[in-house]
Amino acid sequence: MQVDGSYLLARTLKEEGVEHLFYLMGGPNYEIVNNSEDFGIKAIDFRHEQAASMAAHGYARVTGKPGVTTAASGPGTLNLLTGQYTAWADCAPMITLGGAGPIEDFGRDGFQEVDQMSVFQPISKAVMRPTDPARYPEHISTAFRIATTGRPGPVYVDCNEDVLYGKVEESDAVVPSRVVGRSRPAGDPDLIKRAVKMLSEASTPMIFAGGGVWWSQAYAELRQLVERMGIPFYTSPMSRGLLPDDHEMSFPAARSGAFRTADVVLVVGTRMNWMMTFGERIASESKIIQVDIHGAELGHNRSVDTGIEGDAKTVLQQLFDEAERTGFKSKANSKWIDNLREADLARRERVAPLENSDQQPIHPLRLCKELRQVMDRDAILAVDGNEILHFGRQSMPTYYPGHRLNSGPSGCMGVGLPYAIGAKIAKPDKQVIALHGDGSLGMNIQDFDTAVRHNLPIVIVVSNNEGWTARVEGIRKPGRELGFTRFDKVAEALGGHGELVEHPKDLQPAFERALAAGVPAIVNVRTDPTARALSTFVGSKME
Repeated sequence: MQVDGSYLLARTLKEEGVEHLFYLMGGPNYEIVNNSEDFGIKAIDFRHEQAASMAAHGYARVTGKPGVTTAASGPGTLNLLTGQYTAWADCAPMITLGGAGPIEDFGRDGFQEVDQMSVFQPISKAVMRPTDPARYPEHISTAFRIATTGRPGPVYVDCNEDVLYGKVEESDAVVPSRVVGRSRPAGDPDLIKRAVKMLSEASTPMIFAGGGVWWSQAYAELRQLVERMGIPFYTSPMSRGLLPDDHEMSFPAARSGAFRTADVVLVVGTRMNWMMTFGERIASESKIIQVDIHGAELGHNRSVDTGIEGDAKTVLQQLFDEAERTGFKSKANSKWIDNLREADLARRERVAPLENSDQQPIHPLRLCKELRQVMDRDAILAVDGNEILHFGRQSMPTYYPGHRLNSGPSGCMGVGLPYAIGAKIAKPDKQVIALHGDGSLGMNIQDFDTAVRHNLPIVIVVSNNEGWTARVEGIRKPGRELGFTRFDKVAEALGGHGELVEHPKDLQPAFERALAAGVPAIVNVRTDPTARALSTFVGSKME
């Protein structure tokens, strides 16, 4: 039987376990979508390609599996670029199928001709361009293998019109090579022993875990190590929920003090990037044990005392087993843990007056307090904006792995609503809430319609301070003022549920109605334009 390249591509997606495809219609990718649907893959169409790509990224963050997205050639594919960048910065697995004109027209100023491979290459783990329709199974399977092995990342596949529509006998298609039962790279046993010894002798040890722990699904191993050693832990912002925020060894409001006073820090699956002030957040005299699957990351930006190259799940288990073998007894100063607990409590008490304030316009911390009181313990929360992003970091807890999404190391705005869509598609039985600033929501508000059309009852809560960042007297901020946008009316116009809240006492009832509406909802909250997320409340960067 003769089939075309689009059929073979879609068939391979199904064989790779793809359940959802995020896209915006257009040529030459029509048949990718049609064939995918014929193979039982649910295709979700968007109003803008950027939102489709970001939703695929959000889906990957929640499931741990690659999100897959596709768009038309030229401008359509280029609109996927920002989503590809956020996934690349976040080390998230994603497959981007970019539509492209026929190869035979290259160099002739063909319709929408642009060198998409070169555009995507700097922000992709790999780029590829199949030139024979019979080889689509091989190329697509390879893309998945690259995206999900080692340090994960997005892979771009240029899908040219003449290859997509080229006909071949199905029996002549290349059969992709795959591996069954892949092992995880383990750490050097001598370095494992050394690391455990360092932790056992430390007076003020701590563990700092990042995205690598999530992507390797190592949260159970992290928990058993933390509880076996009795060591405080912290996570990167995107990895909140690896262990519950209310775990007895969790003191999130005392993060800065912990980094300043820890004598040994075990860093697992996270980079010493700008969010860690390139490693300077950890005191200069501290000893560091770094675990990463990407060997080049060890010692990057900050020297480390012990560098263990290996998969987080395997290495954490090795550390636990070594602690058991040696009868690990921590010499951690009990006063150190008491100090962290007291500092955590003191900071929470410091912000309590604002969390309970009846001021109008509403303080963002009061909004956060009322919202967390109506959220399910296993709710998925996406946070997007500037002031509200920082306010939400410590005031909004997360208790389950993969249930917290934010802009991550890219700092990209506009991700909240698409992330929420991707998360709801991934876990339709969970509450999914996006806590948004008004500026960031405006970037992809048109795809609220996507949530309505696909019956995805997400709830968007807007901290609407009438502009970009906080208003500061005496400081000129060109373009800051946006006015008060009636996002609640937008929600109603697009077929969803909308509410406007201007008084604190009305917050919780409005949230409850939105969660019970059964349709996508926006709760538009008028918040204080002068409220700034200073270190007094949430600290800087990682706080």
